[in-house]
Amino acid sequence: AADIPCLAYRSTWRNPRIEWKFQKGSSLVLFYYGGELTEPYKNRVQFSPTTIHFNTVTREDTGKYICEVVGDSSQIAKSEVNLIVQGASAPRAPLPA
Repeated sequence: AADIPCLAYRSTWRNPRIEWKFQKGSSLVLFYYGGELTEPYKNRVQFSPTTIHFNTVTREDTGKYICEVVGDSSQIAKSEVNLIVQGASAPRAPLPA
């Protein structure tokens, strides 16, 4: 599991619009937009204004997570977190000797 904070969130802004993007190399994916998680994050991530929580992470989740918050007076704040997932791949049966 992993929690990624949205340091851009300001509790003093009324009705802020929050977007989350995931960047891996030159690819940029919008995964929280318009109040909804997009596929394939829908069943793996919980959203709150200050954090996204991954139930499970894999090496595929390694990359940059960008939180962008837009206030009702067009204020914009942005924060970025680099997530690096390390560890062994899925368990395998041992090879015969």
